[in-house]
Amino acid sequence: MDRAPGVSVRLKLTLSYAGFLMVAGALLLTAVWVFLLRYVPDRAMLYNPDDRPTGGVFPIRSVLLHVFAPRAVAVLAFLLVFGLVGGWLLAGRMLAPLTRITEATRLASTGSLSHRVRLPGRKDEFRELADAFDTMLARLEEHVAEQRRFAANASHELRTPLAISKSLLDVARTDPAHDTGEIIERLHAVNTRAIDLTEALLLLSRAGQRSFTRERVDLSLLAEEATETLLPLAEKLGVTIETSGDIAPTDGSHALLLQLTMNLVHNAIVHNLPGQGTVSVNTGVRTKTVVLTVENTGEKLTPQSVSTLTAPFQRGTERIHTDHAGVGLGLAIVNTITQAHDGTLTLTPRSAGGISVSVELPRSALRGGPEQNEARELPLT
Repeated sequence: MDRAPGVSVRLKLTLSYAGFLMVAGALLLTAVWVFLLRYVPDRAMLYNPDDRPTGGVFPIRSVLLHVFAPRAVAVLAFLLVFGLVGGWLLAGRMLAPLTRITEATRLASTGSLSHRVRLPGRKDEFRELADAFDTMLARLEEHVAEQRRFAANASHELRTPLAISKSLLDVARTDPAHDTGEIIERLHAVNTRAIDLTEALLLLSRAGQRSFTRERVDLSLLAEEATETLLPLAEKLGVTIETSGDIAPTDGSHALLLQLTMNLVHNAIVHNLPGQGTVSVNTGVRTKTVVLTVENTGEKLTPQSVSTLTAPFQRGTERIHTDHAGVGLGLAIVNTITQAHDGTLTLTPRSAGGISVSVELPRSALRGGPEQNEARELPLT
């Protein structure tokens, strides 16, 4: 935004310091006049040398005023110069941290997010501002780097199905005798994967923008809906699903929270022990929050590998070579939806193998039905 040039803050502070000093000096001189010179007689008085040790003539008010006025003007002039010079130096010293913050802001506006203010010294208002600005820059730098990685990964993921489609079309064009049915099936599979990836990217973007209307949502009902929808897949893979818990009301988007629950249950089913795996879905209520927990059996995982699962396009080797590998955005979408609902996502490897994923969301503040209900179980096999 273009603004007309104005008086600098340093000059304003200098004038303020000098003006305050001048007012203080004028008040002091006025006090001297009012409380001292007012008691001096305005006519000459003679004293008998025998009555007073000093003797002589007592000074009158007009004489003292004649002597006092030039000195007072000189003092005020000195205070003015001293206030301007001292105020200028003092204002410059006080505003030096603000200058460093301004320089860092200008560098950040050019795209350089690695610069930091790092003001030395003890904590005060300027250092609190500098520390807050450094924290903001660090988060922005991390966010920009994450967005760049995400864009690169998304481009790579989208390029793969496009390249496969191009190869299949080239085969169909150069070899008319090739089985077109097989090519169509492969094209259909590749196109479906590209559509799924695009929809996942759009969902991830919408969830991150928080552009949704909040309503009262019961996580226990979402858990039941997700398990019932994915029951055929679980039966196909030989996985047993168990659902239990209390009514868990929270405020948010029903569609996004259902997608979150579907992703968790789907991941728990697919990344499991083949033919003998189990999935446990539980909802609970705490003092100020509600919790959705999904646990599954599977291979033993390390805390280091678990901490990377929420990053976009992070897939283990066992995930790539499966018919239900997905697009690598399942837990990334879960994490984004959780953050958009002011919640916390926790991933913990189980000692016996598999993983436990907990989503903790704020308890509903909207009025509605009962917040507690007796525990219920819905075993699905």
